[in-house]
Amino acid sequence: MTKEKVVNSMLTDFHKLNNIVFIASAIIFNIGVSGVYLASKFNNGVLLQTFGAIVVLMSIPFTISLIGYLKKKAEKKIIISLVIILLYLALEIVLDYILKIQFRDILALHIFYIIVFYAAVFSMIGVSFNINRKMGFIVLATFWILIGCLIYMYLG
Repeated sequence: MTKEKVVNSMLTDFHKLNNIVFIASAIIFNIGVSGVYLASKFNNGVLLQTFGAIVVLMSIPFTISLIGYLKKKAEKKIIISLVIILLYLALEIVLDYILKIQFRDILALHIFYIIVFYAAVFSMIGVSFNINRKMGFIVLATFWILIGCLIYMYLG
């Protein structure tokens, strides 16, 4: 193998790894939010803290993905989607962990939060389908699990 082929092979492997990191992060995010909903339903503070930490820690692999896609010079829609995802995670950290305000009781803030949340989730789904159709359906399935847990949280 020539040196150029080795470098191209390494770049291809890096981009595949970047895609895997993104897909895995999206799946873990959706399952983590589902866990937050279930922990809230059962009033389990320990699980709520654990799943909440998992969700906000997803900012690390999503940031790594953003850097990788920037280096790859990926499509703008992928970059914008990752920025939206990271905006949501930053908003979550600021409101729930830094300011520690009951923003869900303030209608304007809660509506803004919900809009940014769903923009982030739909961005994850869109990028996942852009990466690989089968993986897109897996991320979509975890989104429907999240929705099911949200509905269950508000039942009864």
